[in-house]
Amino acid sequence: MTSKPLTGRVPPEAIRRTELPRLPPDVLARYAALEDLTGTVSDAMDNLGLSGAIPASVLAPTLGARRMVGQAVTVRNVERGVNPSVAAASGKGMMGEHEAYNQALPGDVVVIEGLSGVSNMGGQSAAVAHRAGCAGAVIDGSFRDPDSSRERGFPIWSRGVTPITGKWRLQTIEINGRVRIAGVAVDAGDLVLADEAGVVFVPYAHATAVLAQAEKIDAGDNRQKADIAAGIDLATLAATKYK
Repeated sequence: MTSKPLTGRVPPEAIRRTELPRLPPDVLARYAALEDLTGTVSDAMDNLGLSGAIPASVLAPTLGARRMVGQAVTVRNVERGVNPSVAAASGKGMMGEHEAYNQALPGDVVVIEGLSGVSNMGGQSAAVAHRAGCAGAVIDGSFRDPDSSRERGFPIWSRGVTPITGKWRLQTIEINGRVRIAGVAVDAGDLVLADEAGVVFVPYAHATAVLAQAEKIDAGDNRQKADIAAGIDLATLAATKYK
């Protein structure tokens, strides 16, 4: 169990795991060294019969040419089901993503199954996530105050921005359980990779096998690039097996 005091933002029973399986630092570093991060890993997962890639046309990056490699801490939000005016009058918000930051280790990625059109992460929330050492966030839904994340260099991949608060519209029902992000099942502790092309989730149990396959693909790509730069004729290029 974690020694951190809980934030009280969600009931204790909503926190499914307080200790996550951890990948060795060298595994994370080797993933980060891949030249075409998400493309290479997506290909590797295809070769192994796995799926988990989401294009940037679905979950777009906010900071352009950024890359992110880290393990998932997860948040599941649902519609609150109360008129926002009534909820606002009560003064009681039910968003609990701060507990995910509380459970995170530096370098972890916040992964939120949320709603589109309302904010699942506001500017102050992004500031707290950044302060906790989170590498960034992937949100199947919207967020607001993009200036806050940009100022901190805290990248977010999402379905877009919104001015509408989720405070009176969302309820966090689970931390560090299973979420679905654009149809992909993600468990707390799974590997999250993201760049300008999109996001790839690698199940924790397959992270080593996917990495081995990705490094082979990356090496082949680098050989092919060298041959192209060296002026190797097209017939030879076409006949050479690089992957």
